[in-house]
Amino acid sequence: MINIIGAIVSGLIIGALARFFYPGAVEMGWVATILLGVGGSLLAGLATSRGRGDFHRAGCLASVIGAIVLIFVGRLLGIGG
Repeated sequence: MINIIGAIVSGLIIGALARFFYPGAVEMGWVATILLGVGGSLLAGLATSRGRGDFHRAGCLASVIGAIVLIFVGRLLGIGG
């Protein structure tokens, strides 16, 4: 249960930082921000594991970069504002 709460809190922080550093307005609610942060962390973890199979959680900076990439890809696909 503590891991879930930790993922929610860190997802909120990572998502909020990604929205702050992304140029332009990123309109989304709290739940979407949390999912953005968790998704950014997963994306960064996959990228930093380099296919070795030993998946680990990424650091804060890599997670924010991963979330920014998700915002960018979402905008390219026409998802969100």
